[in-house]
Amino acid sequence: MIEWFIRVWAIVKKDMKIYYFKGPVVIFGVLLPLFLYLAYAWGRSIKPVEAVVSVMAMTIFFTSTAVGPVIAPWETRSRTFERLLSAPVNIATILLGDALASTIFGVGITLVIIVFSMVMGVYLVNVILLAFNMIMSAICFSFLGLLLSSPPSDTPANIMMLSSLLKFPLIFISGIFIPLGEMPTSIKMIALLSPLTYTTELFRQSYHIESTIPSYWAIIALTTYTIIFILASIKLHERNAPKRL
Repeated sequence: MIEWFIRVWAIVKKDMKIYYFKGPVVIFGVLLPLFLYLAYAWGRSIKPVEAVVSVMAMTIFFTSTAVGPVIAPWETRSRTFERLLSAPVNIATILLGDALASTIFGVGITLVIIVFSMVMGVYLVNVILLAFNMIMSAICFSFLGLLLSSPPSDTPANIMMLSSLLKFPLIFISGIFIPLGEMPTSIKMIALLSPLTYTTELFRQSYHIESTIPSYWAIIALTTYTIIFILASIKLHERNAPKRL
Protein backbone atom coordinates (compact mmCIF):
# COMPACT_ATOMS: atom_id res chain seq x y z
CA MET A 1 0.00 0.00 0.00
CA ILE A 2 2.81 2.39 0.89
CA GLU A 3 4.65 1.61 -2.35
CA TRP A 4 1.45 2.18 -4.33
CA PHE A 5 0.94 5.57 -2.67
CA ILE A 6 4.58 6.51 -3.40
CA ARG A 7 3.96 5.76 -7.09
CA VAL A 8 0.77 7.83 -7.13
CA TRP A 9 2.52 10.71 -5.37
CA ALA A 10 5.39 10.59 -7.87
CA ILE A 11 2.87 11.17 -10.67
CA VAL A 12 1.29 14.00 -8.67
CA LYS A 13 4.67 15.72 -8.24
CA LYS A 14 5.45 15.24 -11.93
CA ASP A 15 2.15 16.88 -12.94
CA MET A 16 2.57 19.73 -10.47
CA LYS A 17 6.09 20.45 -11.65
CA ILE A 18 5.40 20.29 -15.38
CA TYR A 19 1.79 21.38 -15.90
CA TYR A 20 0.56 23.45 -12.97
CA PHE A 21 1.33 27.00 -11.89
CA LYS A 22 1.55 27.98 -15.54
CA GLY A 23 0.01 31.12 -17.02
CA PRO A 24 -2.87 29.38 -18.85
CA VAL A 25 -3.86 27.42 -15.74
CA VAL A 26 -4.04 30.58 -13.64
CA ILE A 27 -6.00 32.39 -16.33
CA PHE A 28 -8.56 29.63 -16.83
CA GLY A 29 -8.76 28.75 -13.15
CA VAL A 30 -8.92 32.15 -11.48
CA LEU A 31 -9.22 35.10 -13.85
CA LEU A 32 -11.75 33.60 -16.28
CA PRO A 33 -14.35 32.75 -13.59
CA LEU A 34 -13.93 36.20 -12.06
CA PHE A 35 -14.31 38.04 -15.36
CA LEU A 36 -17.26 35.87 -16.42
CA TYR A 37 -19.11 36.68 -13.25
CA LEU A 38 -18.23 40.36 -13.34
CA ALA A 39 -19.58 40.56 -16.90
CA TYR A 40 -22.86 39.09 -15.67
CA ALA A 41 -23.14 40.90 -12.33
CA TRP A 42 -22.00 44.38 -13.40
CA GLY A 43 -24.78 46.86 -12.71
CA ARG A 44 -27.00 44.27 -10.96
CA SER A 45 -27.93 44.23 -7.29
CA ILE A 46 -26.45 40.87 -6.30
CA LYS A 47 -25.63 40.00 -2.70
CA PRO A 48 -21.92 39.45 -1.96
CA VAL A 49 -22.57 35.94 -0.64
CA GLU A 50 -24.27 34.93 -3.91
CA ALA A 51 -21.35 36.33 -5.88
CA VAL A 52 -18.89 34.36 -3.75
CA VAL A 53 -20.82 31.11 -4.28
CA SER A 54 -20.91 31.60 -8.05
CA VAL A 55 -17.21 32.43 -8.31
CA MET A 56 -16.32 29.44 -6.10
CA ALA A 57 -18.36 27.04 -8.25
CA MET A 58 -16.73 28.30 -11.45
CA THR A 59 -13.27 28.33 -9.89
CA ILE A 60 -13.30 24.72 -8.71
CA PHE A 61 -14.79 23.65 -12.04
CA PHE A 62 -12.26 25.46 -14.22
CA THR A 63 -9.20 24.72 -12.06
CA SER A 64 -9.98 21.02 -11.69
CA THR A 65 -10.46 20.64 -15.46
CA ALA A 66 -7.72 23.04 -16.57
CA VAL A 67 -4.88 20.56 -17.17
CA GLY A 68 -6.38 17.06 -17.01
CA PRO A 69 -7.71 17.10 -20.60
CA VAL A 70 -4.29 17.81 -22.12
CA ILE A 71 -1.89 15.72 -20.01
CA ALA A 72 -2.39 12.56 -22.09
CA PRO A 73 -2.07 14.32 -25.49
CA TRP A 74 1.04 16.21 -24.35
CA GLU A 75 2.69 13.05 -23.06
CA THR A 76 1.70 11.14 -26.18
CA ARG A 77 3.34 13.77 -28.37
CA SER A 78 6.50 14.00 -26.23
CA ARG A 79 6.67 10.16 -26.05
CA THR A 80 6.78 10.21 -22.24
CA PHE A 81 3.53 8.23 -22.09
CA GLU A 82 5.47 5.16 -23.20
CA ARG A 83 7.90 5.64 -20.32
CA LEU A 84 5.02 5.83 -17.86
CA LEU A 85 3.53 2.60 -19.17
CA SER A 86 6.90 0.87 -18.87
CA ALA A 87 7.06 1.82 -15.17
CA PRO A 88 5.53 -0.47 -12.51
CA VAL A 89 2.17 1.34 -12.63
CA ASN A 90 -1.11 0.67 -14.38
CA ILE A 91 -3.51 3.06 -16.10
CA ALA A 92 -5.67 3.42 -12.98
CA THR A 93 -2.64 4.50 -10.93
CA ILE A 94 -1.56 7.01 -13.58
CA LEU A 95 -5.04 8.51 -13.77
CA LEU A 96 -5.36 8.64 -9.99
CA GLY A 97 -2.11 10.59 -9.80
CA ASP A 98 -3.29 12.99 -12.52
CA ALA A 99 -6.65 13.43 -10.79
CA LEU A 100 -5.08 13.95 -7.37
CA ALA A 101 -2.89 16.73 -8.75
CA SER A 102 -5.95 18.44 -10.26
CA THR A 103 -7.90 17.94 -7.03
CA ILE A 104 -5.18 19.51 -4.90
CA PHE A 105 -4.92 22.46 -7.25
CA GLY A 106 -8.71 22.93 -7.46
CA VAL A 107 -9.23 22.77 -3.70
CA GLY A 108 -6.25 25.03 -3.02
CA ILE A 109 -7.39 27.81 -5.35
CA THR A 110 -10.97 27.59 -4.03
CA LEU A 111 -9.67 27.91 -0.48
CA VAL A 112 -8.04 31.18 -1.49
CA ILE A 113 -11.46 32.44 -2.64
CA ILE A 114 -13.02 31.37 0.69
CA VAL A 115 -10.35 33.10 2.78
CA PHE A 116 -10.62 36.27 0.70
CA SER A 117 -14.43 36.25 1.04
CA MET A 118 -14.15 35.90 4.83
CA VAL A 119 -11.82 38.91 4.92
CA MET A 120 -14.52 40.79 2.98
CA GLY A 121 -17.16 39.77 5.55
CA VAL A 122 -18.79 36.72 3.89
CA TYR A 123 -18.70 33.90 6.45
CA LEU A 124 -19.34 30.18 6.18
CA VAL A 125 -22.28 28.50 7.88
CA ASN A 126 -21.79 24.77 7.20
CA VAL A 127 -18.07 24.00 7.11
CA ILE A 128 -18.49 20.22 6.84
CA LEU A 129 -20.80 20.46 3.83
CA LEU A 130 -18.48 22.94 2.15
CA ALA A 131 -15.42 20.73 2.72
CA PHE A 132 -17.21 17.67 1.33
CA ASN A 133 -18.44 19.62 -1.68
CA MET A 134 -15.01 21.04 -2.49
CA ILE A 135 -13.22 17.70 -2.31
CA MET A 136 -15.90 15.65 -4.08
CA SER A 137 -16.42 18.28 -6.78
CA ALA A 138 -12.68 18.58 -7.41
CA ILE A 139 -12.38 14.80 -7.77
CA CYS A 140 -15.46 14.68 -9.99
CA PHE A 141 -14.27 17.43 -12.34
CA SER A 142 -10.69 16.12 -12.37
CA PHE A 143 -11.89 12.77 -13.70
CA LEU A 144 -14.25 14.54 -16.09
CA GLY A 145 -11.19 16.28 -17.53
CA LEU A 146 -9.36 12.97 -17.78
CA LEU A 147 -12.39 11.41 -19.45
CA LEU A 148 -12.26 14.12 -22.10
CA SER A 149 -8.60 13.29 -22.75
CA SER A 150 -9.33 9.60 -23.46
CA PRO A 151 -9.37 9.91 -27.31
CA PRO A 152 -5.91 8.78 -28.52
CA SER A 153 -4.87 12.15 -29.88
CA ASP A 154 -1.42 13.73 -29.63
CA THR A 155 -2.75 17.22 -30.36
CA PRO A 156 -3.68 19.11 -27.16
CA ALA A 157 -5.60 21.75 -29.15
CA ASN A 158 -8.10 19.13 -30.33
CA ILE A 159 -8.83 18.01 -26.78
CA MET A 160 -9.00 21.60 -25.50
CA MET A 161 -11.57 22.42 -28.17
CA LEU A 162 -13.66 19.42 -27.10
CA SER A 163 -13.25 20.44 -23.46
CA SER A 164 -14.35 24.02 -24.11
CA LEU A 165 -17.40 22.85 -26.08
CA LEU A 166 -18.52 21.00 -22.97
CA LYS A 167 -17.40 23.28 -20.15
CA PHE A 168 -18.84 26.61 -21.26
CA PRO A 169 -22.42 25.34 -21.82
CA LEU A 170 -22.28 23.68 -18.38
CA ILE A 171 -21.37 27.02 -16.80
CA PHE A 172 -24.48 28.70 -18.18
CA ILE A 173 -27.01 25.96 -17.38
CA SER A 174 -25.83 24.97 -13.90
CA GLY A 175 -27.47 27.61 -11.74
CA ILE A 176 -24.36 29.74 -11.40
CA PHE A 177 -25.80 32.84 -13.02
CA ILE A 178 -29.52 32.06 -12.72
CA PRO A 179 -30.68 30.01 -9.69
CA LEU A 180 -32.59 26.82 -10.48
CA GLY A 181 -35.75 28.21 -8.91
CA GLU A 182 -35.85 31.02 -11.48
CA MET A 183 -35.30 28.79 -14.53
CA PRO A 184 -38.08 27.65 -16.88
CA THR A 185 -39.01 24.02 -16.34
CA SER A 186 -37.45 22.87 -19.62
CA ILE A 187 -34.10 24.50 -18.82
CA LYS A 188 -34.23 23.22 -15.26
CA MET A 189 -34.54 19.64 -16.50
CA ILE A 190 -31.39 20.14 -18.57
CA ALA A 191 -29.61 21.73 -15.61
CA LEU A 192 -30.28 18.65 -13.48
CA LEU A 193 -28.12 16.65 -15.91
CA SER A 194 -25.06 18.76 -15.10
CA PRO A 195 -22.78 17.73 -12.20
CA LEU A 196 -21.86 21.39 -11.78
CA THR A 197 -25.47 22.10 -10.80
CA TYR A 198 -25.09 19.98 -7.66
CA THR A 199 -21.78 21.61 -6.82
CA THR A 200 -23.43 25.03 -7.05
CA GLU A 201 -26.41 23.94 -4.95
CA LEU A 202 -24.18 22.52 -2.21
CA PHE A 203 -22.13 25.72 -2.14
CA ARG A 204 -25.35 27.69 -1.76
CA GLN A 205 -26.46 25.48 1.12
CA SER A 206 -23.06 25.88 2.79
CA TYR A 207 -23.85 29.59 3.09
CA HIS A 208 -27.57 29.02 3.85
CA ILE A 209 -28.71 30.53 0.57
CA GLU A 210 -32.08 29.34 -0.69
CA SER A 211 -31.64 26.13 -2.69
CA THR A 212 -33.95 24.05 -4.87
CA ILE A 213 -32.33 20.63 -4.47
CA PRO A 214 -32.14 18.99 -1.00
CA SER A 215 -28.58 18.50 0.18
CA TYR A 216 -28.81 14.71 0.37
CA TRP A 217 -29.96 14.49 -3.26
CA ALA A 218 -27.16 16.81 -4.37
CA ILE A 219 -24.61 14.71 -2.45
CA ILE A 220 -25.92 11.47 -3.98
CA ALA A 221 -25.94 12.94 -7.50
CA LEU A 222 -22.43 14.40 -7.21
CA THR A 223 -21.05 11.15 -5.78
CA THR A 224 -22.74 9.14 -8.55
CA TYR A 225 -21.26 11.37 -11.26
CA THR A 226 -17.83 11.01 -9.65
CA ILE A 227 -18.00 7.21 -9.68
CA ILE A 228 -19.21 7.20 -13.28
CA PHE A 229 -16.41 9.52 -14.44
CA ILE A 230 -13.76 7.46 -12.59
CA LEU A 231 -14.87 4.14 -14.05
CA ALA A 232 -15.43 5.54 -17.56
CA SER A 233 -12.08 7.34 -17.72
CA ILE A 234 -10.16 4.25 -16.55
CA LYS A 235 -11.99 2.01 -19.01
CA LEU A 236 -11.53 4.32 -22.00
CA HIS A 237 -7.88 5.07 -21.25
CA GLU A 238 -7.12 1.37 -20.89
CA ARG A 239 -8.76 0.70 -24.24
CA ASN A 240 -6.98 3.57 -26.03
CA ALA A 241 -3.55 3.29 -24.37
CA PRO A 242 -2.12 0.95 -27.08
CA LYS A 243 -3.10 3.51 -29.74
CA ARG A 244 -0.88 6.11 -28.06
CA LEU A 245 2.28 4.04 -28.44
